[in-house]
Amino acid sequence: MGDDVRLRAVVALAQAMAAAHTPRESWRAAALGAAAGLGGSFAAVSVWERDHGRLKVLVNAGERALGEEEFPDSETYPVHEFPEITEFLHERWAGGGGPDAWVETDADEPPTGRVLGLRKRGRGSCVVAPIVLHGRAWGELYVARPAGAPVFGADDAGFATVLSAVVAAGIAQAERLEEVRKLAFTDPLTGLANRRAVDARLDEAVERYRTDGTVVSLVVCDLNGLKLVNDTHGHAVGDRLLERFGSVLSRCGAMLPGALSARLGGDEFCLLSVGPTADEVVRVADELCVRAEELELGEGVACGVASTGDEIGPLRSARRLFRLADAAQYQAKAARSAKPVVAGRDGAVVRLADAPPPHPRDRRRFRDAPPV
Repeated sequence: MGDDVRLRAVVALAQAMAAAHTPRESWRAAALGAAAGLGGSFAAVSVWERDHGRLKVLVNAGERALGEEEFPDSETYPVHEFPEITEFLHERWAGGGGPDAWVETDADEPPTGRVLGLRKRGRGSCVVAPIVLHGRAWGELYVARPAGAPVFGADDAGFATVLSAVVAAGIAQAERLEEVRKLAFTDPLTGLANRRAVDARLDEAVERYRTDGTVVSLVVCDLNGLKLVNDTHGHAVGDRLLERFGSVLSRCGAMLPGALSARLGGDEFCLLSVGPTADEVVRVADELCVRAEELELGEGVACGVASTGDEIGPLRSARRLFRLADAAQYQAKAARSAKPVVAGRDGAVVRLADAPPPHPRDRRRFRDAPPV
């Protein structure tokens, strides 16, 4: 393979990984790009889980054999089955050598775990290159050719080492972007999702509701008594109350498959559910109120629920569902209710949500929600 062809393969691999938006897309781009660059029919990217002593396959790309999943949940291999890992990633490296790639073929004797894998899947040879991040072995890049195709040679192993370095840079970038994304959508105090994450998920959920009628429900909570706790015990204790309630919300949210638990800011929290019925969501909201009342500090929670599974009128925007849940929560707070108030089951809630926003001094909620 000429130098120009290989240079183009390196550039194509780097560009494909840079264009990925998620870690999965990045892993898949790495595998496909490496397979194309090395003339392989199949490639995989695996991570070395040191604490479990195993390689975990993140992606299988290209011509997959029977039983190979593109993104397997539990395809792992104990490291002791691959003694070459110890040789290449420990002994040679520690002795001053580089983390070079190596080649194995289906004719190798005695057969290693990889050679047995090649024979089992109808592949003739593979090249394995360590992926090194921050000076440590992170995992490996594996590229294979089918039985009968020309086997990989030493020149291919050298180029695989180059490609693995490009993959490592791409994975590091993807990890940084994922961390930034998490920070952008996470409340730093509680570790729950933040308002930005709720808005994005709610827009998607309402679109699903419009498309196929999927039930979308929103539970909005206001933690009672936080100001008194802050004034009496200090803000550090108030923060612990917020964290404790965040844990309660997360545990209750786990009762609803796929629900998103979030802190909107201050003493305001919410739970976004997509799929479960309105009655299931109300039962969880009931449980949430009970558990909040049992917290050592604070005075329970005011809780409002709005669901497309109830009679709430037309849902022209995601914001209207938010206004309905917020209005229900306002009703619960005004009535000092120990149970959730549900829009559509309390007629006053829908009227309140559809009325023009009140004066900010009277009602600070709805502050960013224009009339619908």
